[in-house]
Amino acid sequence: MDPFIFRDREMYCEDVAIREIAGEIDTPFYLYSSSAIEEHFRAFDRAFQACPHLICFAVKANSNLAILSLLGDMGAGADIVSGGELYRVLKAGIPGGRIVYSGVGKTEKEIKEAIEAGILMFNIESLEELDAISRQARHLGRRVRVSFRINPDVDSETHPYISTGLRENKFGLPMSQALQAYIAASGREELEVLGIDFHLGSQLTQVGPIVDAIKKIRPLLQRLESSGIRLRFIDLGGGLGIRYLDESPPGPDEYARAILSELKGLSHTLILEPGRYIVGNAGILITKLVYTKQTRAKKFYVVDAAMNDFIRPSLYQAFHEILPVIETDGPIYPTDIVGPVCETGDFFARGRPMPCLNTGSLLAVMCAGAYGFTMSSNYNSRPRVAEVMVRGSQFKVVRRPETYADLIHGEEIW
Repeated sequence: MDPFIFRDREMYCEDVAIREIAGEIDTPFYLYSSSAIEEHFRAFDRAFQACPHLICFAVKANSNLAILSLLGDMGAGADIVSGGELYRVLKAGIPGGRIVYSGVGKTEKEIKEAIEAGILMFNIESLEELDAISRQARHLGRRVRVSFRINPDVDSETHPYISTGLRENKFGLPMSQALQAYIAASGREELEVLGIDFHLGSQLTQVGPIVDAIKKIRPLLQRLESSGIRLRFIDLGGGLGIRYLDESPPGPDEYARAILSELKGLSHTLILEPGRYIVGNAGILITKLVYTKQTRAKKFYVVDAAMNDFIRPSLYQAFHEILPVIETDGPIYPTDIVGPVCETGDFFARGRPMPCLNTGSLLAVMCAGAYGFTMSSNYNSRPRVAEVMVRGSQFKVVRRPETYADLIHGEEIW
């Protein structure tokens, strides 16, 4: 299902014309299709129906309460990496028993909050973190469920900033420390050792790396069994990619077949943490053309969205298709599409073939549902934008745009 389609040369989200939404809500704004989110979740869930599993949505991809609530109602859990994400997930109605907590820098305050929330388990990433969780468990008089995130040293062949499974990355314990860590944890009464976890990174476009990681993890599972440590969960992380340009990522069915084939003979419950796959293609950023600028060197479209609203093109050199909301005929020219922030790096596209557009024309930055709003900021004192969700023929603002007053909330002159 493509939730963003053209009818009579005008872009719609489900059954709502985007021009109609922009007539009521100031640009720029993020726009999400609830039907697409539901469809992507169901496709992932069906792919693993042959084995016990829990899908924990990677909250870092998109943490809007409406999206979290929608997924929670469908049975999703949550993969979190901060106390703020824990707070959001609980507010959205996802129970603690469906939450896994990853991340290399959990503070003792965050650990305490997660224990009190009764989360399913912590994915521990260092031996010092193990000690911190033990301290908080004893302090609270709780027995806490834990897993260890193992770094399998597998190249996910994705952007280096979002690759997490190599030995030089900060994530997880090296394989050489794993057995020692499990034995240490299993000897502590305040801990219940339940699982093993690994995550290779984001925007994976082939199944080979995850198959290689499982091949490395299976011997460790056997050594743990021989040491009397029997685990219930295997957390495979997330990272399944989507198509931005010409990528050909595997679909959930191909992904699941490869994983289940490598795990044949094991009875563990699988935990899967998709984020981008669920929301990436279900969201777009709508922006408006403010000025056209022609120099001797090139043509610029200056739009009202900026790198503070959507940083992926600047940060990752990521490609995102950009489409006029109203299709137009005429000549095509190489164009830089840029924002108003005071940085040369404030761009959405460079030399992109674009038609001639008038001031006020709407543009859609496609595939912006993941790592869009969640990575936005107030740089240049720009208020963060609205988030809007469509359901059939209706739409609703699910996060109001910030005001200037919001920018200085909490500040004081001294």
